[in-house]
Amino acid sequence: MKIAVVGHIRHPISAPFMGGMESHCHQLTSALERRGHDVTLFAAPGSDARQLYPICDVPYETCLPWRDWHGSGRLQNFQDEAFGRAQREIEHGSFDIVHNNSLSPAMIEWGLASGHPIVTSQHVPPFATMSAAVARARNSHSSHFTVTSNHQRQLWSGRAGDNMHVVPNGIALDDWHEAPVRSEYLLWFGRITPTKGLRETVAAARIAGVRLKIVGTIEDRPYFEDDVEPFLDHRITYEGHLAGSALAAMVAQARAAVVTPIWDEPFGLVAAEAMAAGVPVIAFDRGAMREVLGDCGQLVSAGNVAALARTMATADDLDGAPCRERVRTHFSVGRMIERYEAIYALAIAGAGVASGPPSASGEAARASSQSSTVALLA
Repeated sequence: MKIAVVGHIRHPISAPFMGGMESHCHQLTSALERRGHDVTLFAAPGSDARQLYPICDVPYETCLPWRDWHGSGRLQNFQDEAFGRAQREIEHGSFDIVHNNSLSPAMIEWGLASGHPIVTSQHVPPFATMSAAVARARNSHSSHFTVTSNHQRQLWSGRAGDNMHVVPNGIALDDWHEAPVRSEYLLWFGRITPTKGLRETVAAARIAGVRLKIVGTIEDRPYFEDDVEPFLDHRITYEGHLAGSALAAMVAQARAAVVTPIWDEPFGLVAAEAMAAGVPVIAFDRGAMREVLGDCGQLVSAGNVAALARTMATADDLDGAPCRERVRTHFSVGRMIERYEAIYALAIAGAGVASGPPSASGEAARASSQSSTVALLA
């Protein structure tokens, strides 16, 4: 298939990834290419893709940082212009399917108006304009949606129709390896922003008296300077923003990973990555964490620093043995791509149905696609 992947344009889609959205988009694009598809990534300049079509001059974080400009007309206009450019190029590019990984409701509206087959992955809980766009497309045959967990799907109840599917994020197991011996430190890694709960993790580590390493991009500088940096010492250290083999090695050697969302995390990519390295996870019980972890760690009440400290102090008791196999079974890249391909087939067949009476072969293809999807998404 000839596939257009549309990325979020806050940052480039390149390592070191600024967050889960960027990591997922790169993983998706690369995996589709490996499956033999012809993929073009529509994203910010500097993105890492074999075929890249830049839809803006710079990532918007460099000129209109989200912290200062979110909700502003100027940032909205920047995004509308970029995604409008993507829409025009896609219309002239003879693409079979569009996989929309942006946070732009305008992309959904375009797909609905044009009838072009499109699959939109929802990476955040419903917000007003996105929720309205999804609701308007709930009866569409050519527009389909994915979320990464059953918990996330429940948040869309009443807004989305049967064209919303659960497809967990995929982890490339080859990028993560188990260490023969693990060290004594616990590891927190991810974007340093209030919603990720690093402040609570640091407070718990101080109570427990454990060694904690912190890795990640500082997205909210005042938050880091006020709530994290004053408490760094010989036990609690900030290791910078690592990626690739350096990050994988640090994860693999950790006694446990600490994942502390204080919002309804749609999936929990950091937790799954740690599990892929055979590392158990200590996590706040928010969002999809319960679905992701299974028996691969310990959940504590969200926001409960005392309970988190107690669990961190007994991290040696956690078993990493089942972790990698759980990722292989439920969260592999291959399984993710199979599910996406089945949904692509539904959207393409649906676009044919919407454009006119189906032929006998078209109807058979649609029925086949539906059967495949039922099997793959069960």
